[in-house]
Amino acid sequence: MTVNIALPTSTRQHFLREKVYPFLSVVAIYAILLVGAVMIFFPFAWTISTSLKTEQQVLEYPPTWVPDPVQWENYPDALTARPFDRYYVNTTIITVLSVIGQVASSAVVAYGFARFRFPGRGIMFLIVLSTLMIPFHMLIIPRFILFKYLGWLDTFAPLIIPNFFGGAFSIFLLRQYFLTIPLDLDEAAKMDGANSMQIFLRIILPLARPALGAVAVFEFMSSWNDFLGPLIYLSSDRNYTVSIGLAAFRNDYFTAWHLYMAAAAVAMIAPLVVFFLAQKYFISGVALTGSGGSKG
Repeated sequence: MTVNIALPTSTRQHFLREKVYPFLSVVAIYAILLVGAVMIFFPFAWTISTSLKTEQQVLEYPPTWVPDPVQWENYPDALTARPFDRYYVNTTIITVLSVIGQVASSAVVAYGFARFRFPGRGIMFLIVLSTLMIPFHMLIIPRFILFKYLGWLDTFAPLIIPNFFGGAFSIFLLRQYFLTIPLDLDEAAKMDGANSMQIFLRIILPLARPALGAVAVFEFMSSWNDFLGPLIYLSSDRNYTVSIGLAAFRNDYFTAWHLYMAAAAVAMIAPLVVFFLAQKYFISGVALTGSGGSKG
């Protein structure tokens, strides 16, 4: 004899709402994230696979994922085909100085907008934000003419000096984060005799490390991967960056995809290392930035 036990409708709905639906939601979210991760990882995996193949294996159809045999010599061959060591040094100099200039200048300007009250502060901040709507391509010719008169063409100056005047997005990001820092800390420091610069250096900046890290990561990625800027302002091979060096390598070795992918894989190492080392500051800086907007 079988006994059928029917759950009350309210109990069944409660079970579905409290147990089944949350579980299905989690499964759906993880499934979407997994698909996105595969889509993002696919080009990187294909780059590594191609960089270890022979030229014949690259052209095989259907393509194979696992090289046989593995051609480790593709990496030294690619990096010696053009002076990539010089390109990496140039890119590192430009990127490091750009990050320092962008972080330092944007932090100073953001501190002024976040902590000082002066006539026209809101309008000036609005003007700074409005520059985000100006397409970069509209500024190419005026900047080129300006840098030509300054004698900066075919030097690193056009790629470094503008970053020492801040950036609208970096200023906005830091200003919003500074607004989350309680004013009580400033007032307590002033009672102890600290001036505005001391408050900025000893209180604001140490507490804003996540936001500063986020700005540094953004600027590092932008400078390291920049192609259009070096293409416009640099003309000598000795001054090329990695991005321009890869383009020149592609023109010299049109069918050598295995060598090109090897050089590209090495070029990705620095951004990947920097992002993984600074991802904690990057994520926390972006996540906490929007919480202080109402205090301005």
